[in-house]
Amino acid sequence: MQTPNAPHTEATTAYWQRLLGGDEAAPLRAPPWRLGYPAALPDGRFLVLPIRALAAEPRHAVASLICNQAALDVVDTLAAMLAQALRPLGAELIVGLPTLGLAVAPGIARGLGHARYAPMGYSRKFWYDERWSTPVQSITSPQPGKRLYLDPNLLPLVQRRRVVLVDDAVSTGTTLAAAWTLLEDLGAEVAGAGVLMRQGRRWEQALGPARAARVSGVFDSPLLALGDGGWVPRA
Repeated sequence: MQTPNAPHTEATTAYWQRLLGGDEAAPLRAPPWRLGYPAALPDGRFLVLPIRALAAEPRHAVASLICNQAALDVVDTLAAMLAQALRPLGAELIVGLPTLGLAVAPGIARGLGHARYAPMGYSRKFWYDERWSTPVQSITSPQPGKRLYLDPNLLPLVQRRRVVLVDDAVSTGTTLAAAWTLLEDLGAEVAGAGVLMRQGRRWEQALGPARAARVSGVFDSPLLALGDGGWVPRA
């Protein structure tokens, strides 16, 4: 099934369910890509991501990851790879970002030998305090009004602790930047951040050079434009 007015897209039901070896992925590796983009993993395998045309710009697209629809062993493998990349940061606590970062953070915390992690959230519980929140917007939720919260009961876990932020992906970088600043304002030392997917390079501008240099990812996904015969990397 194709997205209306968006050629070379299809339903995502079968995506994210297994990793491909190099030989299996070889026919997919060169653009133009018609339906999926083969993201290269650190161990030489590939994860094929579905291509989604942007609603406002149907001739532009992204290759996406929705980790709570992925096979459990795929998520476990990606989390283990990210935990290995984050190990040198010496985190005392992993802080998971909503929504899909919360599907990844527990596995990374376990991989680093931690007994728990600290979740952030978008839902305001009645005991929350606006002082421990920050407004956010993202590529998937562009409308203003959303806020990112830390439960006040978790403050002792982050204050004067060396923490690492974890999310499923970074694209525009606005959510990650907002969370980073909030945690520093609350007294945490943010050693860096980890994501499964780095989508494009726009996030580097939102974070700034110093923070962007401390973002680890498992794989990269380019922004795409519609070309002859399919999708090609967007300049």
